[in-house]
Amino acid sequence: MSQYETVTVERFEAVAVVSLNRPEKLNSFDEALRRDLLGAIREVNGDDSVRVAILTGKGRAFSAGADLSAVPKDTENFRVEDQLNGEFKPSLMEIYTAPKPWISAINGACAGIGTAYGMVCDLTVMADNAFMYQAFAAIGLVPDGGATWHLAQTLGRKRAYEVIATGEKLQAQKCLDWGLCNRVVPAEKLLESTLEWAEVLANKAPLSLRYAKQALGQALEDSVAETISAEARLQHLCITSEDAAEGAVAFLNKRDPVWKGR
Repeated sequence: MSQYETVTVERFEAVAVVSLNRPEKLNSFDEALRRDLLGAIREVNGDDSVRVAILTGKGRAFSAGADLSAVPKDTENFRVEDQLNGEFKPSLMEIYTAPKPWISAINGACAGIGTAYGMVCDLTVMADNAFMYQAFAAIGLVPDGGATWHLAQTLGRKRAYEVIATGEKLQAQKCLDWGLCNRVVPAEKLLESTLEWAEVLANKAPLSLRYAKQALGQALEDSVAETISAEARLQHLCITSEDAAEGAVAFLNKRDPVWKGR
C-alpha cells in the first residue's frame, strides 16, 4: 500500500481500512485530503485481494466537513462547483461504483460533506457517541457531495428537508432508527466491531456482493421492468462464473466454498 500525507491505508487480510488522518483538524477536507483520499480509494478498489473496505477517521471525528480555513490558491478564479465536481465527486463515485463493499465506521462528528462520505458507503457502523450533522444552513449553504440524494432516498423528502433546515445533530441511535446506519456499537469497539463484520463479508461470494450492490444502485433509478431486466443480466454473469460452479459443488459436498471472484 502507498504512503499518503493525510490518509492511512492498513490491511487486515482481505479487508482494507482507509482512515482520514488530519485529527488535529477533525479530518476536515483540505486540498491534500481530497487528493490523498481519491488516490487511496482507487488503490484499494484496484486491489483484487481486498474484498471489503472500511472508511473511518483518526482521532475524535470521522470528518467535520470542509476545512473552512483552507483558502483556495487562486481566489479570483475559484468556483466551488469546480472543486465539488473535480475533487470531491471522483472519490465519492469511486466508493459508490466500487466492485466491492465499503463500510463507513463513523466516530464522533460526521458533518458537512463528511456526511456524504459516510452515507455513500454501502454499510455504516456508528459509535454510540457519534452523530451526523447537516451544518450547512447554519452558515448559509446547502448540502453537497450527494448528501441530499442520500437523505431523500433514506428518509423521504419531508424528513430529509427537516434535517437540513433545522440542522439537528442526529445521534447514532436516531440514525439507526431512521436507517442512516446499520449498527451502533460502543465507541471504544468501533473499529474492532466493524473489522469483524467486514471479515464476515470478505468470506462471502465476491461476485454476489459486487452485482447485488450494482443491482441496488440501478434499482434506485429504474422502473420495475427495467430492474427485472438488469437483474437478469447480472444473474447471467453470476451463474456462468467459476464461483457459482464452486458454490454448487461445495453445497453438495457440505464444505465451505473457496471463492475466486471470477
